[in-house]
Amino acid sequence: MWRNARFRAVIFLSVLAALCLWGCTGEQQQAELAIVDSEFFIEQDGETSYVVNAEGTIRNTGQVDVRKAEVTGYCRSCGEKVIDGQWFVSEYEKMEHQKDVIDYLAAGSEADFEFEEVALCMVQKSRQPPEELPEDLEISIASYEVAD
Repeated sequence: MWRNARFRAVIFLSVLAALCLWGCTGEQQQAELAIVDSEFFIEQDGETSYVVNAEGTIRNTGQVDVRKAEVTGYCRSCGEKVIDGQWFVSEYEKMEHQKDVIDYLAAGSEADFEFEEVALCMVQKSRQPPEELPEDLEISIASYEVAD
């Protein structure tokens, strides 16, 4: 009888522990970030060079806080070669000034971002500076971490 009671107690405690662990691994809340406002603008970067810079607002629409939210921009229509008077992209790997990192963004809150060099344009001194933004510009949330 002693062995039977011990066996039942071990089974009961094992089932109880399994239920507790299963309950703790319930559905985790997701982080959801959205760009709610963005603007691109042209600035002169040197005597014959121009850049497209960006600024805007990101909102955490999820139920959990996030940290290290990295926001950057892309010009999908820009080429890779430097051609006089045409917009081009500098590199595939974004440098620090080509992205903005939001250190902490609580659920439901917003933060402003800004970064430089989404696209570049070089013109000879005799040519007119670019007046229009390149096509297919976009803001992207490159990465983030869920805060503990």
